[in-house]
Amino acid sequence: MSRDARLSGRGNAARVIEVLAYPAVQLLDVTGPLQVFATTNEQVVEAGGTPPYTLRVVAKDRVRVAASSGLEIATEPLPRGTSVLDTLVVAGGPGVDLAASDPALLDWLRQRVKKARRVASVCTGAFLLSASGALDGRRAVTHWSYCAELARRFPAIRVESDPIFIRDGTIWTSAGVTAGIDLALALVEEDLGRTTALAVARYLVVFLKRPGGQAQFSEALSLQSAEDEFGALHDWINTHLASDLSLPRLARQAGMSERSFSRHYARATGLTPLRAIERLRVETARRMLSETRQPVKRISQRCGFGSEETMRRSFLRVLATAPQDYRRRFGS
Repeated sequence: MSRDARLSGRGNAARVIEVLAYPAVQLLDVTGPLQVFATTNEQVVEAGGTPPYTLRVVAKDRVRVAASSGLEIATEPLPRGTSVLDTLVVAGGPGVDLAASDPALLDWLRQRVKKARRVASVCTGAFLLSASGALDGRRAVTHWSYCAELARRFPAIRVESDPIFIRDGTIWTSAGVTAGIDLALALVEEDLGRTTALAVARYLVVFLKRPGGQAQFSEALSLQSAEDEFGALHDWINTHLASDLSLPRLARQAGMSERSFSRHYARATGLTPLRAIERLRVETARRMLSETRQPVKRISQRCGFGSEETMRRSFLRVLATAPQDYRRRFGS
C-alpha cells in the first residue's frame, strides 16, 4: 500500500473500536478518545478516503449509562467474545471499583482482551484492566493521584507515575482524564501515520505530543511514605533549602552515621538523599513559580539550586518541563 493510501485510509477495512462504559463512568474518559477517532474519520473522508474506524460504546445489560456527571450515554450491549474487534478502550471513573467487582464483566473483559489487537485504558480504567489480570507483569500508569493505590492493590504491575501514557506490547494505559485524548492520538498515529494524527490534533486544538509528563500537574511530591521516620527531617530541609545539605549535614540532623542514614533513608523513600533534596527543591520552586512573580534567578537561589541552569536541569529531570514553561502554564 502506498504512503498516500495509508494516510487517507484507502485500502483499509474499518477497525472496530469498543469503549467499555459502566454506571458512574467518567464522561471525558469515554468522549475524549471517541472524539479523536470520530474526527479522524471526518479528516480521512475529507481527504477522499473511507472512514478507518467503526465506533461503539458498550456496557453490560444497559442501553444507557449515566456518567458520573449525570449525563446519559447511549450504549450497545456487550458484544459476544467472537465478534470482530480491533481496539478495546476501558474508561475510568468513580464507578470503576463496582465494575471491577462484577465477575461476569471481568470474564467478558478477559475474553475481549484476548480477541483485541490492542487494549487501552483511560485514567482509572487501569483498575478494571488490572482486576482482569491484563496488566500483570506490565508497565502501566493511571491518574497521578491513584498511582500509589494501583501499585498497592496490584503489586504484579510496574506502576509509573509520570508518563501521559505507556505502551507495553499490545496494552496501552494513560494518565488522568484528558490523557485519553493523548493516547487516542498515539493510536491514530500508529494506524494512519503522523500526518493524519497531526491534522486531527490541529483540528481539535490539542498537542499531538503534550510537553512534559503528568508530574507537572500533580500535588507536592511530599515523600509521604517516609513521614513517620523522616518527617521531621523533611520539615527541617524545607526551611534550609539554600543551606548546606550535604550527606554529613543530613546524617547529623537525623542523628545517624552517614552509612546508616543513607541505608535507612533509601529503604524508607526509595530515593537517595540527593534525589530527595532535589525533589523537595523542585516542589518549593514550582510553588513559587505559580504563586509569585519573583524572577527565576531569585527562585533558583532561594531554593538552593545556585543557578538557573541547575534548576532547569532538575525541572527537566523531575517534571520533564522547564521552569519558564511551568510558569507559563500554571502561573497565577
